[in-house]
Amino acid sequence: MKVTARRAVRSDLHALVVMYRGLEEEMTALHRMWPLADGLDEPVEESLAAAIDDPGTVFLIGEIEGVPFGFLLARPEPMLAQAKGEMIGVIRLIYVDPEAREVAVGEEMRDMVMEIFRSQGITKFDAHVLPGHRLAKNFFEAGGFSARSIVMHHDDER
Repeated sequence: MKVTARRAVRSDLHALVVMYRGLEEEMTALHRMWPLADGLDEPVEESLAAAIDDPGTVFLIGEIEGVPFGFLLARPEPMLAQAKGEMIGVIRLIYVDPEAREVAVGEEMRDMVMEIFRSQGITKFDAHVLPGHRLAKNFFEAGGFSARSIVMHHDDER
């Protein structure tokens, strides 16, 4: 079984929308704020297309035998002024279809984005993971990541 990662292109939009909705469902089950604060703006197809077209965004598709089973959306972001212009590579979204988990689709995309960022001189990396998403936490820890921040939330409407 051949697992690969490549940059997303406009012709991937249909598959990306389907996978994004899978991610949205999974994340919303963990926290109802996800689609309001952590996901993409609606209409999602336009947000995905804008990310594909943005040269500063790294948007990858993970495939098995040429069939899309996952995606990763990341971008370099500036750190605080005291970091003297240093950037941090931030993985904002990552998703692998549940049928394709544990066959290295996610690893292929994670490793590829880190190499892309390294080629840009970036040596620090963040990944956004929801509290309670043990599989995502374990996945990133296996890649050398460790927690450095947790966002606490309060909702008066709750």
